Amino acid sequence: MAVSVFDLFKIGIGPSSSHTVGPMRAALMFAEGLERDGLLAPTASVKVELYGSLGATGKGHGTDRGVMLGLMGDAPDTVDPETINARLEAVRASRLLALLGHHTIPFVMKEHIAFYRQALPEHPNGMKLRALDANGETLRESTYLSVGGGFVVTAGAPNTKVLAAAQQMPHAFTSGAELLALCASTGKSIAQLMLENERIWHSDEEIRTGLLRIWDVMQACVSRGCGINNPDADGTLPGPFQVKRRAPQLYRALTAHPERALQDPLSMIDWINLYAIAVNEENAAGGRVVTAPTNGAAGIIPAVLHYYVRFTPGANEQGVIDFLLTAAAIGILYKLNASISGAEVGCQGEVGVACSMAAGALAAVLGGNAAASGKRRRNRHGTQPRPHLRSGRRHGADSLHRAQRDGLGESRERRAHGAARRRRALRLARFGHQDDARNRRRHEDQIQGNVARRTRGQHRRMLM
Repeated sequence: MAVSVFDLFKIGIGPSSSHTVGPMRAALMFAEGLERDGLLAPTASVKVELYGSLGATGKGHGTDRGVMLGLMGDAPDTVDPETINARLEAVRASRLLALLGHHTIPFVMKEHIAFYRQALPEHPNGMKLRALDANGETLRESTYLSVGGGFVVTAGAPNTKVLAAAQQMPHAFTSGAELLALCASTGKSIAQLMLENERIWHSDEEIRTGLLRIWDVMQACVSRGCGINNPDADGTLPGPFQVKRRAPQLYRALTAHPERALQDPLSMIDWINLYAIAVNEENAAGGRVVTAPTNGAAGIIPAVLHYYVRFTPGANEQGVIDFLLTAAAIGILYKLNASISGAEVGCQGEVGVACSMAAGALAAVLGGNAAASGKRRRNRHGTQPRPHLRSGRRHGADSLHRAQRDGLGESRERRAHGAARRRRALRLARFGHQDDARNRRRHEDQIQGNVARRTRGQHRRMLM
């Protein structure tokens, strides 16, 4: 299987690569296929069926929104996030949707998009699209699988292009051992091997331009998440929990007292946390992000890359390109041998892959040797279980919790820095979740309003 660096790093929108970007791409592929085969004009209606994880958590992850945008002809990397809400509201109000922007059909979300918790046999994230004529006869039915990171596979279709590309690759690898052996035998770095593989799809100029565009989007995402020229960043995240966004406040606190960096040499960790939280909150708000390798873990690689650019002497554009190429090679290993899909490996799996990609890439641009065991130890450390990054998937809570917690995961490895802050964060988390109380009956009575909540002092005694 041949995987491009631009397959791992795709520009899209939040909050989910598998539940928003993937279904959006699938719906666009379906609509373009109708037009290509002359079936668009006779299409009188389109029905969409979402299965498995898409059906169970699709509303919270904006799957229905992504499908509608794809049918309207929008691609994840070109759609304007600022116009999405108004355009979808117009569809709901008029009950009309323009396929590819010019063929109007009746469309009512509750009638034309169905959610089923039962998964298709091929993958937990499956969806079917059907085009019907005026008599209700099926013109075309296609099944798509959103396999994680924005990847979309047409069920039952031969992967001839992928297989052909794999045969043309000058440096094919399917395991870490093979990748290190290639570096040793050729004397080239992982980034150089990836660059030569990428040339079967793109020219050197296209590769450089594409990777720098990805970096530009990452920087813009951090800026918007910090509230720079984005007043909406001071609001709350979408969903019923109404969680206040934290990145703008953290940004103002860090920039208000820059001299504190002279007192604490590890203050850069606070900046790395800020970068990660800003991206994750922007993703949870449905903004423009880069799948790295998924939207759920999209904050980690941009945060570490920002660290390289802003805190490392001698950082340059070539280093950014090498960072992304090296990270992509590591991500490909997970894609081929395990999974990057949250529906298959869970939220911790996504975050572990991103940590591994970022650690290996940073080691490479700081002069690390691809054959050294140190990098393998870093990568293995990134994939260890991280229960503090676990999150639920109800009502979009998946994106919410990752947005609020992923930053903690990056600084947690620096035990000497912020220990008191983490203890305070733990206490605050416990105070806000009464279901951690030992007396379950009391908790249930509190929910009903029959018993007063414990005071702060009572909570502290219980936790200690």
